[in-house]
Amino acid sequence: MDIRWSFLVLLVPSLFILPSHSQRNSFTSVLVSQHGLDFVKNLLVDKFIASMIPLQIPRIEKSIKIPFLGGIDVVVSNITIYELDVASSYVKPGETGVVIVASGTTCNLSMQWRYSYSTWIVPAEISDQGLASVQVEGMEIGLSLGLQTDEGSLKLSLSDSGCYVKDISIKLEGGASWLYQGMINAFKDQIGSGVESTITKKLNEGVTELDSFLQSLPKEIPVDDKAALNVTFTTDPILSNSSVTFEINGLFTKREIIQAMEFYQRNSLSSFPCPEDSKMLGISVDEAVFNSASALYYNADFMEWIVDKVPDQSLLNTARWRFIIPQLYKKYPNHDMNLNISLSSPPILKISEQNVGATVNADLVIDVLETDQVIPVACISLVVSGSGSLKVTGNNLGGSVRLEDFAMSLKWSNIGNLHLHLIQPIIWTVIQTVFVPYVNTRLEKGFPLPIIHGFSLRNAEIIFSSSEIAVCSDVTYLDSFRLVQLS
Repeated sequence: MDIRWSFLVLLVPSLFILPSHSQRNSFTSVLVSQHGLDFVKNLLVDKFIASMIPLQIPRIEKSIKIPFLGGIDVVVSNITIYELDVASSYVKPGETGVVIVASGTTCNLSMQWRYSYSTWIVPAEISDQGLASVQVEGMEIGLSLGLQTDEGSLKLSLSDSGCYVKDISIKLEGGASWLYQGMINAFKDQIGSGVESTITKKLNEGVTELDSFLQSLPKEIPVDDKAALNVTFTTDPILSNSSVTFEINGLFTKREIIQAMEFYQRNSLSSFPCPEDSKMLGISVDEAVFNSASALYYNADFMEWIVDKVPDQSLLNTARWRFIIPQLYKKYPNHDMNLNISLSSPPILKISEQNVGATVNADLVIDVLETDQVIPVACISLVVSGSGSLKVTGNNLGGSVRLEDFAMSLKWSNIGNLHLHLIQPIIWTVIQTVFVPYVNTRLEKGFPLPIIHGFSLRNAEIIFSSSEIAVCSDVTYLDSFRLVQLS
């Protein structure tokens, strides 16, 4: 597993979401609490260890010249860290980024040693070799990362990094190891420096590679073949002493077209919507996000329905209407009908502290079916009011709607004046039995929340506030998932 995976875990919260300091063109925001940061830190430490082992340290050589006698050469090679254990660690937001420190760390190394001595007194070289085990104790590893935005992407920079070794013990095996133990102990400082520099170099390489990866992340998340979520970052992360907040655009856009929707405005929240530090993160979505989806699907001519089948199929025959609209039956006796429902404007959604309300303006055209043609005979304007409930399923935000009320007015007619109060029960039945179930089938699937694959929300709760909803949740890591692009 690549070391970049370790740093990716730290930055996963940047694609989760919760508001604070609302920004223009930012309609979804993320606050990762200290509880969430601790979860990330624990995962980070595990992945860091997995990515480091085994780690090779450069070989060390030392030559000693003895006047008039000869020289001694000692080589320590194949130095490998094969075990790493972190006693304690913490993560803390700083002024410009995030600081991670692992302390009380121990690691075990294996290595080979070789001793050779040559002198003019004895023509043959005297040599010996064997293995050695090394234990490093009291090691501290620190890393400070800067976070900022760069043209809509999250940019990662290394502010500082380091590794400090406190104590080393070496135990030789093989050969006349008892004879050379003292000489090998002289390598402690060099081995310690090798461990420090190698780990620090690996950390620095990981940060550089991960920064390149972050810059290449897509700026939209596909929803379906028509829509995507704009997940460009709109401002630098906001840091406090116990949390990190990220702001993203969050609006629905056409697939592969990132568009700024300047006509949307977001209201600032006066307080944190999730109970403080009760969950790892919260996902806050402004009502403008829902309305951007509404506008996008409306402009894509996606909100038009031909109703030709209903539970009571007799409703779609003029015979059923002969006492309600006599002139319809007289002109088209026993003809089958269609109801053509199309939205006249995008639905408007409003979020309150109790629920989500929706207002839908639609035109209902009554069509009569002739043998080879469809004949529109009347158009009724509808203003439908409904309310909705939301739920989190997996990493999707879904829900359902119910009909509250609706009003009708005659837009035009080719069959004379209509008594709308007589038609109203039929239209109510059509909306309840056809339109609402269709909408709920789509809403049941939900829309994806901007979360990196491999992580899942757990025990999510939804909190309503004026103009926004917040999903407060813990997070689990699906350990069986692997990011191919980071392997």
